[in-house]
This record gives sequence, C-alpha cells and structure tokens, in this order.
Amino acid sequence: MTRVLAVLRPEPGNAATCARAAEAGYATLSLPLFAVEPLDWDVPDPAQHDALILTSANALRYGGAGIAALTGLPVLAVGPHTAAAARAAGFDVMAIGSGDGAQIASVAHAHGIRRALHLTGRDRTLAADGAIASVLPVYQSVAVPVAPDALGALDGTIALLHSARAARRLETLVTAAGLERSHIAIAAFSAAIAATLGVGWGGVVAAATPDDAALFAAALALPRATGD
Repeated sequence: MTRVLAVLRPEPGNAATCARAAEAGYATLSLPLFAVEPLDWDVPDPAQHDALILTSANALRYGGAGIAALTGLPVLAVGPHTAAAARAAGFDVMAIGSGDGAQIASVAHAHGIRRALHLTGRDRTLAADGAIASVLPVYQSVAVPVAPDALGALDGTIALLHSARAARRLETLVTAAGLERSHIAIAAFSAAIAATLGVGWGGVVAAATPDDAALFAAALALPRATGD
C-alpha cells in the first residue's frame, strides 16, 4: 500500500501539490505549517537591473500590482512551476534552474547577468553578490497553529518539505509534541533543505530537481518507516 504524503507547504501551493499527488496516485495529508502574506514594497527602477530571479511562484502571487512594472526584465526561475507562473504573468523566461537559489545565481552569472533583482520571501533571501545586485522580499510566511491531533497524523507518513524553514518548524513541532521522528520519513525539495534536518527520521531523501514530480519520485525510494 502506498504511504501517505504529508504536504506541509502553505496555500495555494499546498492544494496544488495535493492535486499533483492525487493525479499520480498518492494519498495525501494536507497540513500547512505556514500561511503566506504579502509585504509592502517599493518597485525599483527596472533600468537598474538586467534580469529578475524568482525562486518561488509566491513572489508573483503576492507581489501585487508592482510586478507588472518589471515584465521587461528576463526571468531566471527555480523549477518549472515558477517558470510557468512567470510566463503566465507576462515575463520572458531566460533560464530555468534545476537546483536551489544559489544554483540559479550561478546560472545567471553564466548568462552574463550582473545586476539581477531577486524578488523573494522574507527569511528566504540570497545574498546580494555576484550576479545579484538587489534582494527584495515581497511576501512572508507566517507560522500557523497546528493542533496536536493533526500533528499526530504525521505518524507513518512521508512529510514533503518544500523549504528549510518548514524543515526547522517540523523538527520543533515534532520534538515539542514528543512524537517519534523515526515513524516519519522525509522527502525534501532539495539537498540543501534535507541538510538542515537533524538525525533520527525514518529516512531522508532529496528530489533530483525542484519540482513535485521529482519529489514524489524521491519519496518512492524511501523505506517504510519504523512505525508502519
């Protein structure tokens, strides 16, 4: 029997991942650990930048009306879903990275980009260095309460981690609740996210590329958790 995939990312990404998992034949548990909120931000002069780096589609979902002023900049996106969201918003996608934010910065440098603007979430920023001239948070993820019985439902599941912040919060919640982490396996969106976890989980794997299909494929490689 296929194990349940616990989707911890905030909405609307949570529902999207659950839908993709259902289409692929997986059962899911929806348990968002955060809610995403827009931030106030001032639109910089596009002429001061030669590209836009997007590491999450949330920058487009929550960036507001100011996003339209930047559509003249070519986009370097992390993952196909972010790239698709950029195209839908009217951007030309120059390149799609297959890793994390640091990898897409290297891709930008290889394309001759020297003054990129990185629109991102608070606490998810890259350093302004190399190809990146400015880093601008346009949204933030706020922790939401998780009921003890909902947290207990993670027992025997494979928890999908789309961010390092989710990894840190999951560890905090599981430890505080006294849950046995060996009963919970982890499939992380990247090796960098997986590396933030402590020991004792019922298996940890990382997706080969930053998309849900690769995340599901990684989850298939996990052994059954101790508590199954």
